[in-house]
Amino acid sequence: MLFLVRHGRPTIVPGVAAEHWELDPAGFDDVWALRDRLPAGATWYSSPEPKAQQTAQLLTDGDVGVVDALREHIRGEAWVEDFQTTVEKAFEEPSVPAYESWEPLAACRARVTKAASGILSAHAGEDVVLVGHGTAWTVLASELTGQPPDLVRWRALGMPDLIQV
Repeated sequence: MLFLVRHGRPTIVPGVAAEHWELDPAGFDDVWALRDRLPAGATWYSSPEPKAQQTAQLLTDGDVGVVDALREHIRGEAWVEDFQTTVEKAFEEPSVPAYESWEPLAACRARVTKAASGILSAHAGEDVVLVGHGTAWTVLASELTGQPPDLVRWRALGMPDLIQV
């Protein structure tokens, strides 16, 4: 089975791109609360972003592979005031950047799907835990299930959270 873990709550640093944010220590208990919901003996991989790697380190004592392609939808350095609406625009028109310097969501979907498919192929029949990001996991779950992206679930995702596929 595939377990997609969304990272814990980050420390937001204005002027610093989200891909560089670290976990907020005040949210560590929320991350630790997920440990019992994840399988023992699973194979673990993480996005290279600090908040994802730190989440993985809190959830397992085992090795965690870092895979660059599992990073979040690339959004550049720009601060977007109406973030949720802008991401929803990306879901509506995935082949077009929703904001200047943003990766088209279709490119994120292709990148993350290719990485996850390779991991799942290499670990066929095993439980796999991927630690990463809400938008990336939403498009990956959509690809793997053949269903449209679940924007209701995306809007409701906590930090951390878990999607099983």
